[in-house]
Amino acid sequence: MAAHTEAQKRRDYRYYDLLLAGFVAVLLCSNLIGPAKVAQTAVPLVGTTLVFGAGNLFFPISYVFGDVLTEVYGYARMRRAIWAGAAAMVFASAMAAGVIALPPSPDEPFNAEFQPALELVFGNTWRVVVASVLGFWAGDFVNAYVLAKMKVATRGRWLWMRTIGSTLVGQGVDTLIFFPVAFGGIWTIDTLAAVVAFSWLFKVMVEVVMTPITYLVIGGLKRLEGVDHFDTDTRFTPFTLRD
Repeated sequence: MAAHTEAQKRRDYRYYDLLLAGFVAVLLCSNLIGPAKVAQTAVPLVGTTLVFGAGNLFFPISYVFGDVLTEVYGYARMRRAIWAGAAAMVFASAMAAGVIALPPSPDEPFNAEFQPALELVFGNTWRVVVASVLGFWAGDFVNAYVLAKMKVATRGRWLWMRTIGSTLVGQGVDTLIFFPVAFGGIWTIDTLAAVVAFSWLFKVMVEVVMTPITYLVIGGLKRLEGVDHFDTDTRFTPFTLRD
């Protein structure tokens, strides 16, 4: 386990910025595009139909990005990515609300059709926005913390156990925050419990399926960047942007 100097901690990496951009892009897609559609698909051989929010297809990928960022670059770099993602989500939601609130021009013939469509797709309630940001923020910090601590405890072994284990906890926190905050008092307790359970299981299964790709990406990045960070002396507070 190599010791890290201050200069090493603050070094520039070739691919960190690209991963950060991809991480934020996935978050924006899952929160702006995904919630607008409820999808339905039949499960072969089981004889049942699954109904789920389309955002569930996007959001678990952000945890794969989070695993890669934490495993390769460490908790402090992931902390910066989480704050960037949260800020992007808040800004995008504010922009969407502002655009929807602007009065449409009566001289534009298509505005009569566009305005209701914009409200339907991008007009999330304040509860959904707050739930999305809080759930993401708490869940990703828990995911990064658990992964970083497990890496030190296992001395860098059993990557699959660390990525799946941290996702189990992080996605659990995210799901338990998002649905009650967004839909508590609107949905019944039974519906909330069923949706929380299914969403959590679905997101964890995405992590499991993506594990071979996660291995390839992490292994390649460690070789290309020449780094394999262990958080042995990291300050795990989320309330700082310092490395």
